[in-house]
Amino acid sequence: MHKIWNDKPYYSLNTYFKNVYGEKIYKVALDGGMTCPNRDGSLDTRGCIFCSEGGSGEFAASFDRLHPNIGAQLAIGKEFIKDKNPSGKFVAYFQPFTNTYAPIPYLRALYTAALLDDDVVGLSIATRPDCLSGPVLELLEDLKMEYPDKFIWIELGLQTILRQSAEYIRRGYDLSVFETAVRNLHAISIPTIIHIILGLPGETKADMLSAIEYLNTFPIFGIKLQLLHVLRGTDLAHDYADRKFEVLSQTEYTDILIDCIEHLSPEIVIHRLTGDGPKELLLAPLWSTNKKGVLNTLLKEMKIRGSYQGKKYTSSPFTI
Repeated sequence: MHKIWNDKPYYSLNTYFKNVYGEKIYKVALDGGMTCPNRDGSLDTRGCIFCSEGGSGEFAASFDRLHPNIGAQLAIGKEFIKDKNPSGKFVAYFQPFTNTYAPIPYLRALYTAALLDDDVVGLSIATRPDCLSGPVLELLEDLKMEYPDKFIWIELGLQTILRQSAEYIRRGYDLSVFETAVRNLHAISIPTIIHIILGLPGETKADMLSAIEYLNTFPIFGIKLQLLHVLRGTDLAHDYADRKFEVLSQTEYTDILIDCIEHLSPEIVIHRLTGDGPKELLLAPLWSTNKKGVLNTLLKEMKIRGSYQGKKYTSSPFTI
């Protein structure tokens, strides 16, 4: 087992933070008041098929989406988790919708408001690969130089590498767009975290493992392995109600997840292993609401199998 993973059979985000900062660092989810080209009519108006009205940002504090107050949101987020975060250090996580999809002065003001907070160690910005224009990249590079003691991460919602799955979920961009985005971010030394959904309708375990093997060929920093959640009010919920697909059982998900971890490069930090579906919106799978139980089951099964991250990894040359 890798010596820097502490007590885990995989390279967790908590382990990364403890190695770098000597302690656990929590995220505060922020709402920057943005939309998405999949919602404003640029590509579509319906959003991705699995995306709720909150744009996957139900845990972000928000007051007025037209005039977001980042300082106030940070204060609320800090207060909410202060009892379990004695150090008071945070990551400012711009989460809902597409957080580079706005004019540059607007983005600069939002990001700077977070970076100026003494308790914020860095930003994690969730966005789409097709929303990383030259000016956005220049802004990220400028901020990186202006705040050298803080990090800037970009989270990209890839979800799948299969064309038919991408079309089904209405992702709205080709794989080549993702590759260009990772290449451009790598060129300015901005770490990337890639979101992958496990359990998309029609995808097999082999399909999901192929996504892991594909990502191993890129110099990415982290990965989020997200269980497919069916949320109330989404088009995916309609397909689920019409019995067009079945969600994974916990046993199936654990098995797939372990295989993914075993095939994943041991240098890639795992930022998520299941996901947080809002209980008031979650239709399926209901077993996922017991997040602690899901992770304990995973660790138990990995121990039984003698499993660890990279066990089945074979070195792949970067495509960049």
